[in-house]
Parts: sequence; structure tokens; C-alpha cells
Amino acid sequence: MLVVGGGINGAGIARELAGRGLQVLLCEQHDLASHTSSASTKLIHGGLRYLEYYEFGLVRKALAERERLLRSAPHIMRPLRFVMPHDPSMRPVWMIRAGLFLYDHLARREWLPASHAVRLAGHAAGAPLQPRFKHGFVYSDGWVDDARLVALNAVDAAARSARVYTRCACTQARRGADGWHATLQPEHGAAFSVQARALVNAAGPWAARFLAHQVGQPRPRALRLVKGSHIVVPRLFDHDDAYLFQNPDRRIIFAIPYEGDFTLIGTTDVEHDGAVGEARISAAETEYLCVQASRYFRRTLQPSDVVWSYAGVRPLLDDEAGDAAAVTRDYLLELDAEPGAPLLNVWGGKITTFRKLAEEAADLLSAPLGVPIRHWTETALLPGGDLSSLVPHPTRPDRDIAAFDAELARRHPKLPPAMRQRWVRSYGSRVSMLLDQPLGAEVAPGLHEVELRYLHDHEWARSADDVLWRRSKLGLHYSPAQREAVARWWERYSSSKTRPTAAGTA
Repeated sequence: MLVVGGGINGAGIARELAGRGLQVLLCEQHDLASHTSSASTKLIHGGLRYLEYYEFGLVRKALAERERLLRSAPHIMRPLRFVMPHDPSMRPVWMIRAGLFLYDHLARREWLPASHAVRLAGHAAGAPLQPRFKHGFVYSDGWVDDARLVALNAVDAAARSARVYTRCACTQARRGADGWHATLQPEHGAAFSVQARALVNAAGPWAARFLAHQVGQPRPRALRLVKGSHIVVPRLFDHDDAYLFQNPDRRIIFAIPYEGDFTLIGTTDVEHDGAVGEARISAAETEYLCVQASRYFRRTLQPSDVVWSYAGVRPLLDDEAGDAAAVTRDYLLELDAEPGAPLLNVWGGKITTFRKLAEEAADLLSAPLGVPIRHWTETALLPGGDLSSLVPHPTRPDRDIAAFDAELARRHPKLPPAMRQRWVRSYGSRVSMLLDQPLGAEVAPGLHEVELRYLHDHEWARSADDVLWRRSKLGLHYSPAQREAVARWWERYSSSKTRPTAAGTA
């Protein structure tokens, strides 16, 4: 099986197929999660606002995945409560209550609390808001480290014998009577050929282009490329809840606690017609997010307050919606089951439904490949998610990861608390792979050589940016000089290694 695309859908499909016993090769032209899948709002959610567009099937599917995902990786995901201040000039109370009732009941919910109304006066969530907001609503969803989610799916796929090639483009794929013949071009080194029984096009925003240019099968399926941008500002509130704000244009934005010291605000929905890999936030988008957040917070935000920003291009199914915000976030799996060489194209999708998408993709391929359907990811844990070594009696994921951290602190009292907590939240039970070795030199505050080597050898990190902005967000906390120190170390380390054709092993 050849899977093209190392975003969340490609990595998820590679993991699903490898777990069913198939031989899988995953190739990604850049780093894992280097584009759309690391540029999300970082939420595991049903999509409350999609109810307004009658996307009941999508919302139900996403809601059914929330607790399943939270249990699978409690180290990189956590439940999150959202506060929605009520603005009478926006949606009426009855509409919000009806929407939240559906949100609570469209899918089974075992431990996430139900929604409820809240008086903001005297409530911690009301303190940073303008006093004109008297009432609001609270509901549950989840947060995820999106780039690490992709990396862990690739790690799990590799642990199940998949081969993972990063910085390796599929430059051509041609269908033959005996399967697919593809040419892969690494960033360094000579091109090489591979043969596969089936091809999965999970190239995200590049999917239509890959099909036309590399596969040679142009078709009318249209992707609507919509840019979503986010800003990061110094922390605006002290509590752990997030906010959902309703805007006069009937869009919504989120304000989310981020990396301890910051608040993440997003997102926009802007049609994107430039190069897919070069999406950048515009001055107009920055101004929009500042203005809309300032309608709610006591503090007025200015573009000068932004310490970091990012933008990603979402490949959405073109359902002819006039407003980019109204375009469906659902996905479509399109199977071209020509005998001997099936082709599966993945169109659209969102992070919350990646596991279900991958499962359905593998099911579709089962018949033309003549392999049995075997569902296994519903209860499977992602690497690092099995906390039983320190938490033998699990209860619920948020409590289990807290108990794991406490026990780790007891066993390793000399480990700096901030670094220990970050390691637990990044690696879960795989933290033992770091603790079993000497820490080595501290290259930047809290970042030692043992972690950098681990990320190179086990998670396909190949540059300082891979570490500072995707495998972690340490770049947000470091000064330019500290980031440069990481880059210098990485350059020395990389030059000492023989450049591999493939990209590491798990």
C-alpha cells in the first residue's frame, strides 16, 4: 500500500492499514504535519456551529469520536470547557439552548459534563470579559496537540512495520496491470521506484493537483481551499477554560489557553488562491481577530500584541456554499477500484474525524484487495497513551495523566518540574525512553540532547523547526538566540549522521 501525504489523514490511514497486517509505505514531501495538520485550532470537537448549517451527520460523527480520542492519547489531549458569553444582538437564547441540547445528546457521552447556563458576574470566566456580558453558557469539548497527533500516528504505523519516508515526494504514479508503479524523490539522494497494490491519495490541499499531475488522472472533483489563520497573544485570563465568541458576521472565534503563558485566538475563513505551501496570515486577518476578540475582552487587543501567528489551508469539499465559513467540513472517500490497482482519493476532513475516516478508508480497500475487514482502532491507544506502568487502575484520561505525572515526580524527584510536566504531556509513557538515558547537554532551557536525539531517531525530526514548532512549541518560549542554539546543535548532529534514504524508525 502506498499512502501519499503525511498529514493527519495520511498518517491515520497508514496506521489503520498497518494495524490490519498490510505492508504500507507512507511518503510525505515535507515534514509530518508541516502544513494544514499543524495549523488547526487544536480542538477535538463536534463543531457546535455546524448545527446551524444542518450538518447533523457530521456533528454526530465528530461527537462520537471525542471521548474515544481523549482516551486514546491522554498525554496530548485533554477535555476543555468552553464559555460562550451571550450577546443578545447575536443568536437568541432559545436557539443557543436548542443547539446545546442537541450537542449534548446527538452522540453518547460517558464522562464529559453536559452544558449549562452560567452567570458571569462573580464567575472566574466573567472576570476578563467586559461587564456588559451578564450571562453565558458552558459546554464540553477537547484540546489536542495537532502536530504530535500526526507524529504519533506515524510512530504507531512504523511500530506495525510501515515504512515512513519524510521529505520524500511522490513525483509520478502510474497504474499497471499488476498494480501501481511510483517514483519517489527524497530531498537528498537519488529517486527510486516502488510498486504497490493500491494507492491512497491523502495529499490534503494538494490532492487534486497530485491526481492531475503525478497520477495523470484529472477529474472534475473540486476542492475549495480556505485559509484559516490564528494569532497568539500574551495570556488574557488565568483560568483553564476557553471561550467561544459570536461575531456580527455570524462567524465565531475561539480564545484558548495556550502553552501556559499565552492565549490562542482563531480562526478566519478566507478563500485561498495562492500557493498552498505558502499560506500566511494577512494584516486584515490579524486586525479582524483583534477587533472581534476586543468586542468581548476588557483588554483591547492591537496587532502589536501578537507574538506569533500561523495560517493553514483547509482542503474543503466544494459544496457551492457562498460563504467560506459555511463550506462543509465533512469528508468524501472516492474509490476507483480498477481491477489490480485500486486508487482511493481522500477529499476534505477534519482532525476530530481522522480515525473514523481512516477506518472507512481501509474498509473500502478491503474488497478490491481481498483482505478481511478488521476494526481495531476504536479502543487502541496511541504511543505513550498506555499509562498502566504508573497508573494501574485507570479512571478517566484527565485524572490518569495527572496521576501519572504525580507518580513520575515521586520516582524522579530531581527532574525539573517544568520539564517533567512537558515531557509527560508530550510523550506520556514513552517518557521512559528519555529517562533511561543521560540527559546530555542542555541546548536551550529545558531542552536536552537526549530529547533532540529521541526526536530525530524515533519521530523523523530533521531540522530545528521540526522540533521547535511541530514536535513541540518551545520556539514560542525561546529567544532568537536560544532558537539559534538549537539550530546550531541540530546542524552539528545532522552532519555527524549518515543521511538515510528512509526517515527513521519507531
